[in-house]
Amino acid sequence: MVSSHIKVTVALRIYRTFLLLATPFIFMRLWWRGRRELEYRRRLAERFGFVGLSDARSVIWFHAVSAGEVIAAAPLIRRIADHYPGDQVLVTTMTPTGAEQVAGLLGDVAVHRYAPYDMTFAVKRYLRAVQPRILVLMETELWPNLIHQAAMESVPTCLINGRLSARSTQGYQRLAIISKPMLALLAHISCQYPAHAERFQSLGVDPQRLSVSGNLKFDRAVPEDLAQRRTDLIDLCQLQGQLVWLAASTHSGEESQVLQCFEQLRIRFPQLQLILAPRHPHRAESLVKLAQSFGFSAKCLSAMRESVSDTPVGVVIVDQMGVLLPLYDLADVAFVGGSLIPFGGQNPIEPALVRTPVVSGPHCFNFAEIAEKLVEAGAMYQVTSVTTLVDTVAMLLDDAVLRERSGAAGYAEAMANKGASKRVAERLIQLIGDTAQ
Repeated sequence: MVSSHIKVTVALRIYRTFLLLATPFIFMRLWWRGRRELEYRRRLAERFGFVGLSDARSVIWFHAVSAGEVIAAAPLIRRIADHYPGDQVLVTTMTPTGAEQVAGLLGDVAVHRYAPYDMTFAVKRYLRAVQPRILVLMETELWPNLIHQAAMESVPTCLINGRLSARSTQGYQRLAIISKPMLALLAHISCQYPAHAERFQSLGVDPQRLSVSGNLKFDRAVPEDLAQRRTDLIDLCQLQGQLVWLAASTHSGEESQVLQCFEQLRIRFPQLQLILAPRHPHRAESLVKLAQSFGFSAKCLSAMRESVSDTPVGVVIVDQMGVLLPLYDLADVAFVGGSLIPFGGQNPIEPALVRTPVVSGPHCFNFAEIAEKLVEAGAMYQVTSVTTLVDTVAMLLDDAVLRERSGAAGYAEAMANKGASKRVAERLIQLIGDTAQ
């Protein structure tokens, strides 16, 4: 027992030393990213534990790494804010895009701060400044120092919408000397699917601290003005009467494959419009050049807003946040990226919510259960190459009845899986109540 404790202590010290040694490189990375995205240069002190809140109310702290997690957690956070009107809800992110989503979706019920880097001094300072009643982590945000220091400060910590791929499980098993005691400190883990709960259990998590609540992403509310935003984008991009193929959340290495596919599709569908929405909008200008190298006229969405042109644009590159859902809504077929390369895929639920058929590559291990459900329902089609991508997109573009049927199946699947935010809220209220006693 003593020997095991010593090993854990040594492993944590090695981890902490590594992070301290990495500090200059972290600053360099922030500076580099700040050249393109100025927001990364702002509020740096928060990332190192210097955080202040406006009042002395009790704090309920949610941590969501980026925009997608904030969007998923928003209905849950509103439920908790409504249940505890006397508490201050803090939502932290690591990215400026996440900060934008907090302001847009939760600005009336929550405050935003950047989360601290997982360094002991930063985490300690942060926790002592905030003094949260509970710390709620999203999906895969498992940081050893943060979880350990929260336990030292008697702050119960739980993981919600938890997911764990087979690949990640193997990684945690290799680092069991750190991961096992870290997971043992969590008050509760609410998983998306039974397979995730089983993987957490294989890592030593007590089954009594595990539950399966479903996926919060199914509970995303469709904005009331979605139809108007869709119409505005159709007018802006001059899409009246055209078939539209949206390639969304793409990563480096995928866009060239999408453009190869578009070359071939244009032969059969001369009026087909491609809208390319990279996962990271700051890559937009380089993608304009890439599309032009294929012989297409290309323009960023922001530039189209600034100046209206009568010249048709073959490829629209999305360089703005907050427009993906209306783009899914106007598209006839959607490709969801991160899947033609071994990244693990991106969220395919959003197109399903607006009845748009989905195509993805073979690498969907981060969303394996969702992908399986949508494929079985006939709402999603998985491909393995540029050739099969061309064939599948062409099949859908050529058959309006099939598109409608696939979109309806995706919507039905999304509706059938709603309710996770209510179940998770009930669990959190129970945990917060227990801490108050």
